[in-house]
Amino acid sequence: MHKKSETVALFGGSFDPPHLGHEAVVKALRSESEIDKIVIMPTFLNPFKSSSFAPPKKRLKWLKEIFSTFKDVYIDSFEVQKHEKVPTITTVEYLLESYQSVYLVIGADNLKDLKKWYKADELAKMVTFLVASRDEIYVPKEFKTLLVKEDISSTTLRDTMNIDKLSAVNAEEIMNYYKEKNDN
Repeated sequence: MHKKSETVALFGGSFDPPHLGHEAVVKALRSESEIDKIVIMPTFLNPFKSSSFAPPKKRLKWLKEIFSTFKDVYIDSFEVQKHEKVPTITTVEYLLESYQSVYLVIGADNLKDLKKWYKADELAKMVTFLVASRDEIYVPKEFKTLLVKEDISSTTLRDTMNIDKLSAVNAEEIMNYYKEKNDN
């Protein structure tokens, strides 16, 4: 499978919908020399949400299409296959079975709620947090920052469905899906 000496970056999220901001994070991660592989892990359902707009299998499919040409980027269905909310620490434990170390990518907007995460203190001992810059949010010095130039919110995107913010690979399909959902 993998060499246990490798370092992986875990980029999890709802990806509802996946957009150019997500691609920008992956591109920024690829320039981090200590990271050997990037694992994109769509949630079955975000632990802080009660529902998602697009079903997990559809989000998984879109991510596979978008990142199919990216070297050392893998879409992992671990959380989707669980068919329930999966705490991040469970996913990190799963990755540590195959990898030496895990960088956990989170958006700067998630920093304020980090202490609310399931077993947050234990999780902090298992990973190196890599905080993707967002909306000019201050990132404390104890965190490693990942500079990302693309500020896009999935929530806003679901409302506006600006096709220019979606990956050209499957932008039309994604846009049409959410437009249909909004029309119902």
